[in-house]
Amino acid sequence: MVVAAKRYRAEAFDAQRAQFAADAVAGLSETPKRLAPKYFYDAEGSRLFEAITRTAEYYPTRCELAVLRAHAADIAAIVPPGAALIEFGSGSSRKARLLLRACRGLAAYVPVDISPEMLAQEAAALRADFPRLTVRPVAADFTRPFALPREAAAAPVRVGFFPGSTIGNFEPAEAAAFLRHAAAVLGAGARLIVGVDLVKDEAVLNAAYNDAVGVTAQFNLNLLKRMNRELGANFHLDAFAHRAFFNRGQSRIEMHLQSLKRQRVTVAGEHFDFRADETIHTESSYKYSIASFGALARGSGWSPLSAWTDADGCFSVQSFALMPARPA
Repeated sequence: MVVAAKRYRAEAFDAQRAQFAADAVAGLSETPKRLAPKYFYDAEGSRLFEAITRTAEYYPTRCELAVLRAHAADIAAIVPPGAALIEFGSGSSRKARLLLRACRGLAAYVPVDISPEMLAQEAAALRADFPRLTVRPVAADFTRPFALPREAAAAPVRVGFFPGSTIGNFEPAEAAAFLRHAAAVLGAGARLIVGVDLVKDEAVLNAAYNDAVGVTAQFNLNLLKRMNRELGANFHLDAFAHRAFFNRGQSRIEMHLQSLKRQRVTVAGEHFDFRADETIHTESSYKYSIASFGALARGSGWSPLSAWTDADGCFSVQSFALMPARPA
């Protein structure tokens, strides 16, 4: 499948676009077809996601911000003086700022994100607003090994921060693998603060991913636009529809792009046939209880400390301590 992607004039692609091509060809060759949700976030996708967070139906961002505002002091209490705070997939610093204001004596704040441009912009703003804080951004894929800056590596404790319910976009086995990866990055004595969306009424969940204005539909369909622009694809957007629903058996929201007719599409020089009503699975968003996520974390080497929720119990921020390594 990677070879097939290379046939599409690989010399014209930078490394990131070549990986996008390889992943798209691989995902569309699977049964059922799928695409990795990380490819939602080109410039337009990032803009649309910010618009989603402002829709009336989309509760996670509002609820998580409410938790962080109400419980910042309690959450910060697990961050020892002299610790380094490492944020995985930082993006906007809006949530981190609430925690940074409550923490005292941090050795460094290390935002980790794949977009160097956004990192530089947010780091500059943070340095202006927190002149005594050492900000050391790292441009990297936070799901893969990366080197910590000297100030963070030398800190007596490293605390991971992973807000936004992004953990729910991983399959459970992938979420467990990420938690083990975070443990390896943060090291002995580490703490972890994670935003986790909670199971709730199906109507609320379905509405959050099917807003009346249609912003989430635009966000989903923008993935096809991106493939048209970057991978030489020929998707007709009016031949696909946004579909999102709660899969109770899997405890997850699923987002799909549904083919409205039988058609053939070219992506990165490869041809893919679609049946009428066949879908591309573009995202899953798993919903947990506090107990079920705690069990997942324990199985990955983390001991639950505390959990905080908004007033309606829609969203949680949970904290964990890394368990000591077992003797060989």
